[in-house]
Amino acid sequence: MKSLIYVFTVLLVFALAFWAYRENYATQQVLKDTQRLQHQIGAAQVRLSVLRAEWAYLNRPNRLLELAELNFDRLGLLPLRPDQFGRVDEVSYPPEPLLPITNPIDVSTMAGEQEP
Repeated sequence: MKSLIYVFTVLLVFALAFWAYRENYATQQVLKDTQRLQHQIGAAQVRLSVLRAEWAYLNRPNRLLELAELNFDRLGLLPLRPDQFGRVDEVSYPPEPLLPITNPIDVSTMAGEQEP
């Protein structure tokens, strides 16, 4: 009986060693994947900062004004004036509902209740 327990113990130790071996390599692979993703994220952030800088450079007001003046005949762009904007009293709001709610139900007290 003791020899059977020894055999099972040795087999259990081998199984645990094999499991630990596989987990070690799986962990190393996940760490490599994580590191690769971190590098990709860093590269994407660098690209994003370059694109933001280019966007800011291309949207300089002086540059846009020159482009608007150069292409005035074709585009007909004019500077914005305050009278081109609407006023608050010109906004059309939706009409009042035809059937107003006269008897509202308070559902805050029904939070713990459930229907049968």
